[in-house]
Amino acid sequence: MIAAFKLCLTALTLTVIVTSSPAAAAPCGNTSAGFTAWKAAFAKEATSAGIKQRGLQALAASSYSQGTISADRHQTGVRYTLEDFMRIRGTDAIARIGKQRKARNPKFFAALDRIYGVPAGILLSIHGMESGFGRSFGKYRVVSSIATVAYDCRRSDFFTRHLLAALQLVDRGWLDPNAIGAAHGEIGHTQFLPGNVIAYGQDGNGDGRVDLYDESDALASTAHFLRQKGWKPGQPYHEGSANFRVLNEWNAATVYQQAIALTAKRIDG
Repeated sequence: MIAAFKLCLTALTLTVIVTSSPAAAAPCGNTSAGFTAWKAAFAKEATSAGIKQRGLQALAASSYSQGTISADRHQTGVRYTLEDFMRIRGTDAIARIGKQRKARNPKFFAALDRIYGVPAGILLSIHGMESGFGRSFGKYRVVSSIATVAYDCRRSDFFTRHLLAALQLVDRGWLDPNAIGAAHGEIGHTQFLPGNVIAYGQDGNGDGRVDLYDESDALASTAHFLRQKGWKPGQPYHEGSANFRVLNEWNAATVYQQAIALTAKRIDG
């Protein structure tokens, strides 16, 4: 439950890890065969990047995620019509539940709109589409998933920084080493990658932590992300507007952007 009367939106300063690699970087691989050796080599890189004991222990305990690799190899992109996409995503239910949630916590959403300029409808549409309002965060262990794609040669450079960020979050006690997320290690109510938690995470409930499994933190972080990507307060977000283009920073699929905007309009009335 969002604490509507104890809202404290505080921008916490997180240490951004510099990923300058040692002379000998851990070698990537395309099968599980070299994963254990890679972890040992990567632990040296992580130590050089400032990762402490808790993070190193989480790395050592991680396992090769075949489910993550299977999901990564079989991505086909969104090919639905808008009508089909909205039906499959259940946007009628998202709009109905979103309106109820907005009505239950008007002060919280008003505060987010005041601070970041992002209306409730957009945030609730994203929340509903990403995790069913917190009903499903995924089924994969976050550290194992990100370690797997950081090791995998296809996109090692991209996911290495997110793995270091995840280990940093573990060090701070802001990510459980056994936390569950989506296939590529996306975290919490609105499915942030760990590097985006470092860059855009906000403490929405005033407890001194950024925890994307906390609804207040997740929605505040999502609002901050959109604002930093160019969201213009008080401006429309229909297709063709400047704010609609910002939704591309959240998800590159046009039907996803359209569904967010149309569902948000129903929630905002």
